[in-house]
Parts: sequence; structure tokens; C-alpha cells
Amino acid sequence: MSKKKQQIWDGNVRDAALTILLAVDKNQAYSNLLLHQTIEKYKIDAKDRSLLTEITYGTLQHKFTLDYYLEPFIRGKVDLWVRWLLRMSLYQMEYLSRIPPHAAVNEAVEIAKRRGHKGIASMVNGILRTILREGLRATADITDPVERLSIETSHPKWLVDRWVESYGYENTANMLRENNIPPVQTVRVNTTRATVEQVLASLEAEGIKAHQSDVMPECIHLTNGTAARTTAFKEGLITIQDESSMLPANVLNPQPGMKVLDMCAAPGGKTTHLAEKMQNEGSILAMDLHPHKLDLIDENTARLGLEIVQTAPIDGRKAASFLAKESFDAVLVDAPCSGLGVMRRKPDIKYTKREEDLESLQTIQLAILDNAVQVLKPGGRLVYSTCTVDKRENEGTVEAFLTAHPEMESEALTNLPEKLLAKQNSGMLQVFPQDFGSDGFFVAAFRKKGETI
Repeated sequence: MSKKKQQIWDGNVRDAALTILLAVDKNQAYSNLLLHQTIEKYKIDAKDRSLLTEITYGTLQHKFTLDYYLEPFIRGKVDLWVRWLLRMSLYQMEYLSRIPPHAAVNEAVEIAKRRGHKGIASMVNGILRTILREGLRATADITDPVERLSIETSHPKWLVDRWVESYGYENTANMLRENNIPPVQTVRVNTTRATVEQVLASLEAEGIKAHQSDVMPECIHLTNGTAARTTAFKEGLITIQDESSMLPANVLNPQPGMKVLDMCAAPGGKTTHLAEKMQNEGSILAMDLHPHKLDLIDENTARLGLEIVQTAPIDGRKAASFLAKESFDAVLVDAPCSGLGVMRRKPDIKYTKREEDLESLQTIQLAILDNAVQVLKPGGRLVYSTCTVDKRENEGTVEAFLTAHPEMESEALTNLPEKLLAKQNSGMLQVFPQDFGSDGFFVAAFRKKGETI
């Protein structure tokens, strides 16, 4: 007799959230992809979609904190799904003021009955109602300040230690707290097809509340709605992109008619931004290690009406074997990295990354940069970027790169937003999530010595 397949959606938001959380834990699945797939597959309406997202992300974001609170109330071993049910329920009780605590408890008991038996339901009920009566222990009881910060913000202690050493306690604390705040929905205006004012008018006509960013002029912040469902998106007037990831194309600032290489291009957000900066004149070669991801770039360029982009399935670490030497005016290397700057979009990252994982990344980054130098013209510009806040992957990689390549020199970042001008240092810019509510991001610029060919 075959086991009955677990249905992820039957109209119950909390049951669906629990299924997603279990998949993230057991299968190392990405929470953002599972959420998107669930919402699209079952055509979940806006109200339920919002609650599902909030419960799923919120429970993941605060997992360590929730475990700290739950620990005194749990006796003995509990099944994984029960632990996630308790975390999810406590998250609603403590963090979502619009949900009455008793309602969260009742929902948890009903889920426990459906997924388990009366004994489990009774245990879940007992734990949650005891918490309602007695309250939760304070994190102030933790004497080690780094451990306390780790628990309060739900980040692994090794990572907190690493960042405190790199950036100091206060800056780290601000970053960790910002990581737990839901991101603002941002889009980039396709300036080859529309102005910011035209896009804002289009969004307003559909009931979307939006405003132009005061950091990146081509960026718009949405406070409601879903960007991908708008007419502006369907007509290629906007691209969904985090604001800080708009920095690399601005810093590289390629001009119309140039020959540009994007070495780690998929899914094409920065590639299309480069094409828009070039006013759709010149040529861009967009490479990626994974051939199937190139389809995403082709889809994006077609939707946006950008005709100067060609794609090629080339590993950036071997690019110089396939491309003509010193043939590109400008090169962008948005390198593979730990992704530690995007934790609020992908909260599972902070639990799955290990310190040893970070050490191997610099070897890959330097290999790609080495190939970039070989295909860049003398006098040409190279921009290196990552979506991490790890000093070794960022400043450390820049230092190692310049040591290995005396023919390259750091160059001051140009075309930066006014608000960020003072933050650059020696041709490098580290953006933290708390700087303007975006992802953590790093950008560095170099020029190849010699006269342009």
C-alpha cells in the first residue's frame, strides 16, 4: 500500500508553511524557491500569500531565538515536524501582534492532530499554553555578549564572531538585526523604453503604491502588490532587482558602442542593466557555467527588448581559452560567493553555510578574475562584485588579485550615488544591509595599465 502523499496546500496557511519549513530543513531546499513554487502552483490569493510568506520567513529568521525560548518547556526528544510546529506557533505568538495567541495555539493543536495523534496534540497544547501563562526567559541572562547577540538575532556564533572581528560589535549588531527585517520590493526601470515617471504612473494606475529611490535614480520601491504581475513588468519596462545589485553596472558604466563581457551573468539582472546603460548599442557577451541558466538571460533580454546581448555556456575559470586575448573594452565579474549579504531574502543561508565553505570560494573568484585580465584590453575597466559581506571574499580577494596582477591597478569608483560616495575606500565599496535597506553588497574597480588598443 503506497503512502499517501502529503498535500502542501488545502487552504490552510500554517500547514503549508510547516511543509515548506520541513522541506528546507530535511532537503536543504531554498525557502524562497519553495514559497514561489507553492504560491504559483496553487494560485494562493494575496491575503494568504502574505501570511504564508511572513510565517515561513519569520520562523526561519528567528529559529535560534525560538529554540532558546522553547528549550525550558520541552521535555525529552520530539519529532522534527513537531519542533518546527512549535517554532512556527511561537513565532506567531511572539512576533505577529495581529494574530491572537490563543488562535495560534488552537491552530497548532489542530495541525498536530492531523499530522500525528492525540498525544502529540496534547503535548503541543501543554507547551504553548504553559508559555502563555509563564512567559519566556530573557536573553539578558546570557552573559557572553557575542553569544547573546547570536541568540537574539538568530545567527550562528561562528559567523557573529567573524563579523565582530571584521567590523566591530556595533556595526555587526546593526547588520544582524537588519537581516531579520523583510526586504523592500525594488525594481529597475528599463531606461531604453520608459522614464521613472512613466513607470510610476503605470504602477499607480494599477493600484500599486511606489516611489523613486533616493539612492539609485533608476530604482523604484514598491510598498504593495507584486512587481511580476504588473503591466510594466510584462511590457518590459522594469526588472525585479535589489537596489544594491544595481551598483556594478553603474560603476562599470559602459558606454554605447563598447564590447563588454559579463562573466557570471545568469539570471541576467546585471547583464540587462549593462545593456540599458549602453542604450542598446554595442555588444555584450553574457557567460555562465550552467547552460540551462542562459535561457533566463535570453528570456529577460527578449522581454526588455534588448538586442545587443549574446550568451555562451563558458566557465569563467576557462574563459581565456575560448575568447580572444585583450578583446573586451570592459568586463564585469559578479563572482560566485557565500551570499551572506542576502540573508533576509534567503534566511536558510545562515543555517546551512559553514565556515569551511567560505575558504574555498576565494580560489574560484581569483581564477575568474585571472581570466578576466587576459581578455581585457589595455586601458580597459574591470569591476568585481559580490553579494556578501565577508571580508576575505571581498577585500581579501582584491588584495590577492592585485598582488598576482601588477598589470592591474585599483581605480576610484565612479558613477556612484551621492549617498555612497563617502563610503568607498581605495577603489572598493562595502554596502551593509543597514546602509539603505538593501542587500549586503561589495564592488571594486580596476583598470588595466597601458593604452587602449
